[in-house]
Amino acid sequence: METNKNENIFQVNKEIDWQPAGPGIQRQIFGYGDQVMMVKVLFEKDAVGALHNHPHIQVSYVESGVFEVIIGGEKKTLRGGDGFYVPSNVEHGCHCLEAGVLIDVFTPQREDFLI
Repeated sequence: METNKNENIFQVNKEIDWQPAGPGIQRQIFGYGDQVMMVKVLFEKDAVGALHNHPHIQVSYVESGVFEVIIGGEKKTLRGGDGFYVPSNVEHGCHCLEAGVLIDVFTPQREDFLI
């Protein structure tokens, strides 16, 4: 059985601290274990998630707002209710056109977020 390093089986939004994740961007780390991690990311209007890549597979859900997302050179505008998939090591990023929230899921977990 996979261990949950943070030992929090349930996550209560008001009990999870926000962490800075860049200018105009904050994140809350929700449930995670060795093989998966869910993160809520709050963007102010015009905040930019700079182009980057990582070995983790990422699936994201646009909870609210409007985002211009670029994945592997392809650009698309996504709104609340939409989502996207980022394969391992593919360059991606976003520009927040209307303030909103992304729900990111990574496999395996982003150990760099736990420092």
